[in-house]
Amino acid sequence: MTPIRTERLILRNWEERDRPLFHRINSDERVMEFFPFRRDRAQSDALFDKLRDFIDANGFGFSAIEIAATGECAGFAGLYRADYLEPFLPADTIEIGWRLAPEYWGHGYVTEAARAHLAYGFGTLGLNEIVSFAVRSNGRSTAVMERLGMLRDEAGDFDHPSVPDSHPALKRHVLYRLPRERWMGT
Repeated sequence: MTPIRTERLILRNWEERDRPLFHRINSDERVMEFFPFRRDRAQSDALFDKLRDFIDANGFGFSAIEIAATGECAGFAGLYRADYLEPFLPADTIEIGWRLAPEYWGHGYVTEAARAHLAYGFGTLGLNEIVSFAVRSNGRSTAVMERLGMLRDEAGDFDHPSVPDSHPALKRHVLYRLPRERWMGT
């Protein structure tokens, strides 16, 4: 992945120095509030390797968000194949997602990073649509989706297949879509 620079951020592939932060955000109660599980270090490291390898193989993915002024890794944002959500979404669907350490919340980093990834997805990758989804009650994430110009597709809402029935409040997900034409301002 060629790093993407924004006004305040560097969006890049994962580096070994990012592992502690990656584990922290994947085990933090506040960050993972809308997920049915927290990852231990081994599970976090396995996901870290999977995401890094995906970026190496595809040129895009959930990439590290580095604060350019400090060199600190704040979390991740990016594009990913949502193949794991068939039959709710077609196999070629690309999602945009993010996750930040709490100390970086409220600074606009996710919106800034997501806009850069959308530009990459529509411009470089030539995608026709990018989707995002979150637990219905996750107002922070849906607010970002709306700031990005994404539109709610109520007919597309779904029960996430990876969420066990033991967590009914986390199962229902809302779906947002951003067609290329809307992103281009048509």
